[in-house]
Amino acid sequence: MENKDIFAYMQALEKQIAKVHGDFGTLMLEVKKLMEENQQLRLENEKMRKVLRQENEIEPASSEGKQEQVQLEHKDNTDIVGEGHDNLARLYHEGFHICNVYYGHLRTEGDCLFCLSFLNK
Repeated sequence: MENKDIFAYMQALEKQIAKVHGDFGTLMLEVKKLMEENQQLRLENEKMRKVLRQENEIEPASSEGKQEQVQLEHKDNTDIVGEGHDNLARLYHEGFHICNVYYGHLRTEGDCLFCLSFLNK
């Protein structure tokens, strides 16, 4: 092989590698989107199941049932604050940002100081 042929071959290989690299980057972005969508659907599914369970459990037939329902709703309202914090902590530990800077995006480089400071408030 002559020097010109080797150089031309190396240029062709470089172009092919650049194309594969670009395709790989596009594929990674698509996988990231699918993972975020999958996680969002899982959370929504879990939330819907919880609501369905609550609806099936609370079906008052008398005035005593209505009083119990009011007490349960009051109890649920006090639990919502803690439950929200727990949900955010769970999301963070599942690998998602909960800070206002990158909210909902996957964490790819370890811990996020913004998220940690938000959790510690």
